Amino acid sequence: MNTSWERWTAPRPKAAEALGLVLLSVATVVGAAVTWTLTSRPALWPALVLSVLACAALYWRRTRPVPVLAVTLLCTMGQGALGYLLTPLVMGPLLTAQYSLSVHGRRRTSWNSALAAVAGTMISGLFVLPERISVLLAVVNPAAWVLLSAAFGSYVRVRREYAAARAEHAAREREEEARHRVVQERMRIARELHDVVAHHLTLAHAQASAAVHLARTHPEQMLGIIEQLPQTTSAALRELKSTVGLLRQDTDTGDDLTPAPGLRNLPALVDACEAAGMQVTVVRRGEERPLAPLIDLTAYRIAQEALTNVSKHAASPAARLTLVHAARHFTLTVTNAAAPGSPSGPESGFGLLTMRERATAVGGTFRAGHRAEGGFEVSAVLPYDSYDEGSAP
Repeated sequence: MNTSWERWTAPRPKAAEALGLVLLSVATVVGAAVTWTLTSRPALWPALVLSVLACAALYWRRTRPVPVLAVTLLCTMGQGALGYLLTPLVMGPLLTAQYSLSVHGRRRTSWNSALAAVAGTMISGLFVLPERISVLLAVVNPAAWVLLSAAFGSYVRVRREYAAARAEHAAREREEEARHRVVQERMRIARELHDVVAHHLTLAHAQASAAVHLARTHPEQMLGIIEQLPQTTSAALRELKSTVGLLRQDTDTGDDLTPAPGLRNLPALVDACEAAGMQVTVVRRGEERPLAPLIDLTAYRIAQEALTNVSKHAASPAARLTLVHAARHFTLTVTNAAAPGSPSGPESGFGLLTMRERATAVGGTFRAGHRAEGGFEVSAVLPYDSYDEGSAP
């Protein structure tokens, strides 16, 4: 029934308002008639006119709540002055006006108006006390109903304010979460772009430098290195296209994006580094176990960045890549050998920060620093399964 009533009143707010006022007028008139039969039969028509007038004033209770409350209070006091017992039915317009003011008005205004209404009803019942009616019914009961109406309206107002505050808080949390996801996505793409561009450009630069160095003394080797340059630049373009394609995932559903690289691409990475003049030794220990896609990509990117750092910063272009499959975790270590005291790697930089972020993002650990026997070592301990497959390294 409530659903049918709401369905009918939703498109007809004015009709519902008028119907409610008519029903309240009928209830107030009936209350005045009942009181007229139970008391010493005071004048009936003035009480009915006051009832209708008070109900009609309620039409403006939302736009002018204080004047409407004053009108309904005067009408109620007039009925009391005529000798009518102020029952909840007779006081219906006053209680409705007080409730509306408590819901839509300020708290101080609401309670000040409630105290004024209580004083008016008590005065009306005290000085025009009907015969055979106790003071409790004539004075205390009307005041209690006014205070109850004000308290209920205040409760409804507080509940609405609380609900609005919760909705606003939830909206702010959604905005913060969306902003956080955007920042995380930007960091992920920035890491991918840094790894792709820095690695391939470093290899291309190393290959070009080696070609220039061998141009006069070993032209055959120079030609071999130059032949590797198109492969290096093509690989850079492919990975760059795949990474930039992440920005179009919402609209571009094509299948031309290459799969994310992993340790299966390690031989090609080693070949590219050796073509640039590096010496890379790969050591595998333990029984190989499959890695989760996110862990596989993280391990590959860390190995790629570490080898790039060796090519750029190490005094000796030689590195040892160690892959250890333990029972509970996978360890990847890149070490470059150098004479003690020689520069072997950066103490800090965006590359090390990127590798650390990648490792910690999947629940692993990362360590990088100089070795006591010389050289620089990068080590990442990664779990076999990522705790958050929906995130990106």
